[in-house]
Amino acid sequence: MSRLKALQYYLLARLLLAPLMIWTIVTLVFLLLRATPGDPVDAILGNRAPEAAKAAMREQLGLDQSLWGQYWDYLGQLLRFNLGQSITSKGTPVWEVIQTHFPATAELAFYGLLIAVLIGVSLGSLAATRSGGAVDAGGRIFGIVTYSLPIFWAGMIMQLIFAVGLKWFPLGTRFPLGAEAPRGWTGLYTLDSLLAGDLPQFFTALYYLALPCFTLGLLLSGIFERLVRVNLQQTLKADYVEAARARGIPEGRILWAHAFKNALIPVITVLGLTFASLLGGAVLTEVTFSWPGLGNRLYEAISLRDYPTVQGLMIFFGAIVVVASLLIDLINAYIDPRIRY
Repeated sequence: MSRLKALQYYLLARLLLAPLMIWTIVTLVFLLLRATPGDPVDAILGNRAPEAAKAAMREQLGLDQSLWGQYWDYLGQLLRFNLGQSITSKGTPVWEVIQTHFPATAELAFYGLLIAVLIGVSLGSLAATRSGGAVDAGGRIFGIVTYSLPIFWAGMIMQLIFAVGLKWFPLGTRFPLGAEAPRGWTGLYTLDSLLAGDLPQFFTALYYLALPCFTLGLLLSGIFERLVRVNLQQTLKADYVEAARARGIPEGRILWAHAFKNALIPVITVLGLTFASLLGGAVLTEVTFSWPGLGNRLYEAISLRDYPTVQGLMIFFGAIVVVASLLIDLINAYIDPRIRY
């Protein structure tokens, strides 16, 4: 079987499995939400609300049905691409909640991951080319520390130092309160302001992005530093690299033209999955910095037992990860001819 044919069969198999994976996510989220203690009606109306009002609310939400009745009713809605209506947003459709908050999450994820890759790949490459020395040891310590730090703790420390102490950056939010935010079809403030040619708005958006993105990027950079360092060290010991050295090819050309490309293959896999998980909501980062993204909205929905919003957002996140994993496999197969499916 040719490589192209095998890749086509693999793609078809993954496309057929995708609905099964999403159904599994839907079922788990549905059951886990209802297994957790607490009543969403009490969370909305309060414990002292009249029983008649509670009964009417349960009927409105479909909670008066049996568990199986609720499950089949919800699956029927999903087949019609209806994620339901948010309980805590006065009946706003969950699709509208996603449309409103997803651009903020996407912008945070993109710039945070960009910082993580720049720092991680640079330090990893530097440590790999100086294997066994102080730089290599420093790279290992950096990778372990940044990977281990809790994001909420690091975020609060960064806020205390750079926002409260030095007053270099704002504590949180996405744009100054009372100021007119950039308007555009993307919802990405930096991109919309550039498309509109409004540089003051662009730099203001970057200013408010700086602290949460740098915090997120710094903690994620340890993952990429460790991956690049380990894989590049192994690649530099490969036979084809030794043969290139024997032919007198300069070390810099060997590093960038031969070793670096092959060392980046596992990095691409982690990069794609990390970006997909960030698009699924960097919950702790968004909550710490009061960032109005999907992660923050998910946290609020869980706190208030907003079943439709939690279920809709988790399905949306799961679909992102499923699609991203499929794209990553295809990109890896295109980059590395040795990969077979």
